[in-house]
Amino acid sequence: MSATQAEVEAAFRDPKLANVLYHDWESGSYDEKWSISFDERCTTFAVDRFRAVSPDPGPFEHALELGCGTGFFLLNLMQGGIARRGTVTDLSPGMVEVATRNASALGLDVSGRVADAETIPVPDASVDLVVGHAVLHHIPDLDTAFREILRVLKPGGRFVFAGEPTRLGDLYARKLGQATWWATTRFAPSSWLRPPAELDESSRAAALESVVDQHVFDPDRLERYAHAAGAVDVRVVTEELSAAVFGWPVRTFEAAVPPERLGMGWAMFAYRTWQRLSWLDERVLSRVVPRSLFYNALVTGVRPADPVSLPS
Repeated sequence: MSATQAEVEAAFRDPKLANVLYHDWESGSYDEKWSISFDERCTTFAVDRFRAVSPDPGPFEHALELGCGTGFFLLNLMQGGIARRGTVTDLSPGMVEVATRNASALGLDVSGRVADAETIPVPDASVDLVVGHAVLHHIPDLDTAFREILRVLKPGGRFVFAGEPTRLGDLYARKLGQATWWATTRFAPSSWLRPPAELDESSRAAALESVVDQHVFDPDRLERYAHAAGAVDVRVVTEELSAAVFGWPVRTFEAAVPPERLGMGWAMFAYRTWQRLSWLDERVLSRVVPRSLFYNALVTGVRPADPVSLPS
């Protein structure tokens, strides 16, 4: 990490600086940490998330991503035919650099900009689709951000955000992750663990999460943000209950143990089990369990097509 100690200390008082430092810190290892790829597995995942909440399958001519990270969501949506051309934005220069490099390697028509979601540096009514994955909960002023999203969309344009933690989902995910990290780092053989320096880096980065993560959501709250900004056709759905209870310990374990130690057999077991539990969540549990208990929230809405004034 290139940040000074003074910057790290300042980040605990400044959520935007915390986001820059944290995500610059994570940019080089983010794809490995979260098992991100740009193949059929992740393309299917991204497209399925989009279609789970959006009735409009596209293709959209120009899509803008907020909080792009390494490009996981938009680049995979483009590969899945959802958008033809893209712009990736993030507060973190490191993440924008990785995302545009990934896009170039995939041969996608994508430009990148370091940008704040509360002041998106693109003209009014200039994009057809705004997307993001696990980004809204990082933005301090969501009322301003949603107004910006509606401002940059063309009339009739759509936004789709996925991977936002619910209030109860975040609670059990954090508890499961903390317990798994404690057990793994104390009881696993040292030969299984990542080098101590890497474990220390992960622990230090995790300490910033209390600042980086600004929100958890009740589904109704997400709807209110979108409606207040002037969106229509707003819809919120939730997903992952049993899949999250399984997935968070697995992800935490994988953060402590290098992939070459676990092997492809473990990777396939983890992925297939998550798939089966996601099916259970979607087909069975979603019909009988309140949506607020699920881990992830997804929200979509549309800028009105009629020439009405948006809230300022």
